[in-house]
Amino acid sequence: MKRFFKILMWCIVAAVFIGSFVYLYLNSQDKEEVYDLVSPSTGDIERSTVLTGKIEPRDEIDIKPQISGIISEINVEAGDMVKEGDIIAKIKVVPEASSLSSAQNRVDVAQISLDDARRQHERNTLLYEKKVISREDYEATEIAYEKAVRELEGAQDAYRIVKEGVSSLNASESNTLVRSTITGLVLDVPVKVGTSVIQANTFNDGTTIATVADMTNLIFKGTVDETEVGLLSLGKQMEITIGALPDLHPVAEIEYISPKGNESNGANTFDIKAAIHVDEATALRAGYSANAKVVLNEARGIMLVPESVVEFVGDSTYVYLLTDSLPSQAFERRAFEAGTSDGINIEVKSGIDNTARLRGAKIQ
Repeated sequence: MKRFFKILMWCIVAAVFIGSFVYLYLNSQDKEEVYDLVSPSTGDIERSTVLTGKIEPRDEIDIKPQISGIISEINVEAGDMVKEGDIIAKIKVVPEASSLSSAQNRVDVAQISLDDARRQHERNTLLYEKKVISREDYEATEIAYEKAVRELEGAQDAYRIVKEGVSSLNASESNTLVRSTITGLVLDVPVKVGTSVIQANTFNDGTTIATVADMTNLIFKGTVDETEVGLLSLGKQMEITIGALPDLHPVAEIEYISPKGNESNGANTFDIKAAIHVDEATALRAGYSANAKVVLNEARGIMLVPESVVEFVGDSTYVYLLTDSLPSQAFERRAFEAGTSDGINIEVKSGIDNTARLRGAKIQ
């Protein structure tokens, strides 16, 4: 019995030794590599890119006052529609002391001149009635009196303009009435009643009372990378996607490509503008973030191969063409002329035909 177990143990050791030897031998042998085969196909291909940007009105106007003062009344708020000429706000003038004093002095002088002209005219009227003076002398004092009246009226109107900013001769067109210069939507009213405002001049841009934009004339403003800007052209169409309005996909047409790039984070980008064509312009709002898909180039009804089977060497492209499948697969490296690519498929212009069988992914 003891001899039997000893023999059994040696048999097991021999079996393990032989099994290990066979395993190592089999693993040391070269395995036959088998590849999946791919044939060219016919189809369409297009290369597109997505530009990021936002929706902006083409005409966005800052309404500024023509005089300095304090806002006494605001007639609109953001979201209101206004027409050209509508009154947006009213301004109460805060006159300068020196200007007000000068205007008052002018009124006083004009009053003195009028009183003197009146006395002269009344005196000459009596003398003319008594035939003491000629008609020519009488008419001279009459004209002087009328001039004095007009001078006083002008001085009083000037005083009112300095004090209140309103002319009695043209109150409806007063500079204290701030009017919209275009028809459109009020985007922002950054002031409140009681806010001090100043008029625009060569030294100051002036205070913006309201921002008004024509929301029926919108543009997409975005940027494109320098590697793709050369593939864009004026008039090329793009499809706009707006995150806030997923069901709306307006079409836009490129109308401007910046001739100068902007460097940002080490990359050069170029500004572009595209006119948006929409039926329901009121559905869009200024400042919406948007993406624009634009086709850079495309080809229809062409021969295609998967880009995964293509070998790129510099500017050259190669595929491995099946030459024999028995007893094992044999391939020949073949150069071909490539065309448009979308990152998945690539166009074959020449070098292989549609009957070719190409080496694909390794199966085992």
